[in-house]
Amino acid sequence: MKVQVINKANFDEIVSSGKTVLVDFYADWCGPCRMLKPILEDVAKEREDIIVGKVNVDEEDYLASRYGVFSIPTLIVFKNGEIVNQASGARPKAQVLALVDG
Repeated sequence: MKVQVINKANFDEIVSSGKTVLVDFYADWCGPCRMLKPILEDVAKEREDIIVGKVNVDEEDYLASRYGVFSIPTLIVFKNGEIVNQASGARPKAQVLALVDG
């Protein structure tokens, strides 16, 4: 599965899909965000049981504000529409998977 682009119009539908959803709040100009991008693409391909999505904070400031995202990248894990885990900063793949499975 590919990393899905998430915006205000589709956010609630995706996070309430019944699957675990990993959302990356990022910006194109952010170096650590660019470092995290291939890791998230790998996770999306390897883990068919979850949805991996990305929210561009420059385009979707409403969503960033709604979830208190003040630094990027910020990863938030949703289950049944509720936040179950979150972390800020780039991290290795093992830590991203631990965040999802935690």
